[in-house]
Parts: sequence; C-alpha cells; structure tokens
Amino acid sequence: MIITKGMELEMLNEKKMMDLILTLASLRDDVRLVYMNGSRVNPMIKKDKYQDYDLVFGVTTTEYFLQHQDWIKLFGEVCMIQEPDYIDCKTGLKENADFSKSYTWLILYKDGNRIDLHIELVSESKKNIHNSSLTKILLDKDHCLDSIPPSSDIDYHIHKPSQELFDACSNEFWWCLNNVAKGLARNEIPYALSMFHVYVREVFHQMIDWHIGCQTNFSISSGKMGKFYKNFLSPSDYKKYLATYSDASIENIWTAVFTCCSLFSDYALQVSNQLNFRYNLNDENNMLEYLRKCRDDK
Repeated sequence: MIITKGMELEMLNEKKMMDLILTLASLRDDVRLVYMNGSRVNPMIKKDKYQDYDLVFGVTTTEYFLQHQDWIKLFGEVCMIQEPDYIDCKTGLKENADFSKSYTWLILYKDGNRIDLHIELVSESKKNIHNSSLTKILLDKDHCLDSIPPSSDIDYHIHKPSQELFDACSNEFWWCLNNVAKGLARNEIPYALSMFHVYVREVFHQMIDWHIGCQTNFSISSGKMGKFYKNFLSPSDYKKYLATYSDASIENIWTAVFTCCSLFSDYALQVSNQLNFRYNLNDENNMLEYLRKCRDDK
C-alpha cells in the first residue's frame, strides 16, 4: 500500500477522513471488517469537529499494524499518540497482555482530528459487536457479523433506581461531607477538595441524573460526567450547579459545599416523592448541623 505523505494541516473533514479509513481497510486483506462506536454514531449528538473517530478493525492478524506503523501517517501529521495496552503492560497494570489478539492506539493529529483505533481478531469482533448500542458497521467483507439495530444511546440512558440504591447514594453523599468539613477545618485544601470533587460529586451527579430521569421518563442520557446537564436542568439550577465549583479559598469552598447540599436535598426530595421512596431527612439535618459547626469553629 502506498501511504500518502505531506498531509496538509488544514483539518480533514469527516468525508475525507472516512474515505481514508475505509480505503485503508478495503485495501488490506488482513482487515475483514470495520465498525464505529462513540459520538459520531450517536444520532442524539450534534456533530462538531472535536468528535473522535472511535474505530474497530476486525483483522485476521495484528502483525502488520503492530510492526509497520506507517499507516498512522495516512491521516495527517501526528501531534501525540497514547498506546494504553503497551503502557499497562510495561507498568504492570495488565499482566500477560496478548497483543496478537487486540491492541489500541489513541492518536491526535495536528489538524485536530483524533482517531481511537482498536484492532482485534475477527473472532473477538463477532462477540464485541454487541457490547454497545452506539455501534455502526462500516465494512464487513465476509458478512460474518450479526445484524445489529440502528445505532442509539439507549445503553447509556439513566436507569431508574431502587429504594436501596437511592438510600446508598444519599448516605454516601452526607457521610463523605464530614471528611470535606474536617479537611477545611484543618486547612488541608488538597484533601478537602479531592474528597468534595471525587467522592461527594460522584453521588451528587447520581442524584442529579435520577432527577433528570424522573423528568424525562428515564429515556435520555445526561452524558459522560454530566456534560449535558445544561440541556436538562433549569437555568437557575444549572447556575447553582456551576457554583459548586470554587477556587481554593476556604470561604468559597464552604459556599460551594452548602450550594451542593441545597441542590442535593432538593433533588433527593423530588426523586423520593416521584418514585415513592423514603428519604432520610435525619441524616441530612444532622450533617448540615455538623457542617455549620465545623465552618463556624474558629
């Protein structure tokens, strides 16, 4: 195969990129199929230039792609590459990695395009094609793949909670705030912010998701890490949500914490009312009292 050199830095549009991808796959006998995952096959997402090309090549052997990586330059001038399988193997995170079965490259080009290419044996593709509802078959030379439904985000819709999950979320939220409070009282800003933005925010987001789910009959996705919250929260609530991110001032962190508590309480009560759940107001009231005591303890 002749690899084109000297690609322009002007960003290649989607049609040109897809033409290059499918040309590479079509001309190589070891590539038997191609399918795409991710936002570019999500009908609910507005297309933009920052979307990755999340591709899977089903191959008879991984040898060519591992040993002859000139194919990477076909799509433009490389800015940076990450090879997660290689990194995991070298750092001991993944033992007995079998690169003859599968391998992944994450490639950012200087024109702004990004390709996440996963190669896997055809036998793996036959199983993995069903892993995500956000999947579109682009090429199947041997007609070996099962037919799949049109790509949709249904696998990523918010799921209705049980009473037990709701209780666990509420308990975790109010409990972990005691660690935030202690960190702030001790002027341990890195610890306090980490507790707040990792542990507390995770369950805060979970309650927000359930609130959105109740408003939409659990028929939508709020996006990874809440990236679509602005589409589903009221403008005033979204403004409050953004205010839960503060700078490193202790006073401002406390303000963000209590804003977070207020929103969580509102959403927990709404969700519990709509789903006929019990909500432990005793935990909330006791923890709010504790937080105020820690804040005011000079």
